Amino acid sequence: MTADAARDLYLELLKHCVSNYIYDDDVDLTQGGSARVATGNPVDAHHPAAVDPRLKYYGAMWPSRAHTMVGIPRLDNIRQCVEEVLAAGIPGDLIETGVWRGGASIFMRGILKAHGVKDRVVWVADSFAGLPPADFAKYPQESSAQFERHAELAIPLDEVQRNFGRYGLLDDQTRFLKGWFRDTLPSAPIGSLALMRLDGDMYESTMDALMHLYPKLSRGGFVIIDDYNVVPACNAAVEDFRKAQGIAGEIFLIPACGAYWRK
Repeated sequence: MTADAARDLYLELLKHCVSNYIYDDDVDLTQGGSARVATGNPVDAHHPAAVDPRLKYYGAMWPSRAHTMVGIPRLDNIRQCVEEVLAAGIPGDLIETGVWRGGASIFMRGILKAHGVKDRVVWVADSFAGLPPADFAKYPQESSAQFERHAELAIPLDEVQRNFGRYGLLDDQTRFLKGWFRDTLPSAPIGSLALMRLDGDMYESTMDALMHLYPKLSRGGFVIIDDYNVVPACNAAVEDFRKAQGIAGEIFLIPACGAYWRK
């Protein structure tokens, strides 16, 4: 087996592990996927629904066991973007803002390891306590979904670190930023970024990440917006930021959910 084939085998296996396609024994905690989140209806954790394979593939549900809920197309997008910046020599670290159980960040760290990259860090930014209440006075376009009510979104830091450890990927190239983005990102000790993946759902979380991280993104680096075209408030934040910054480059859609562009 060639080195390229071995790397591909490892990354495909890692992708199917973090998304739990290995055993596929998840149940759907949302009782109907992302539509329930969008409407703000409560999650019924006591009577979870069986998994619809299509919803799981596209990341339109909350899995009970998987370490990520983003689905296969968005994991493929992460690999595509990370490998493009590595091939092009775009300088900087990688960051995910909003990590849940850590699976997408774990995949990012695995890609670096598979390519033998030792001079880049994966930053893992999250409150590790769920999402904040909406501040409609400051952000009138904020989502009304009441994400803060969903205890399933609050995964403690030590649990996320244990998940990294299960894959042998908890090391000094993985660094954690704990707290609300408005508090942690302005002073985060990050030099430059080659990729920023934003999964904050809300207008405030998305805007905070864009405002404080985009100036550190190297030319040729990628911005990935996880919730684009699923949470209208997220779209509004992206559109407002791009307009204010005069960003006219094309936004590329990821199947079913999410989008990205290149600086």
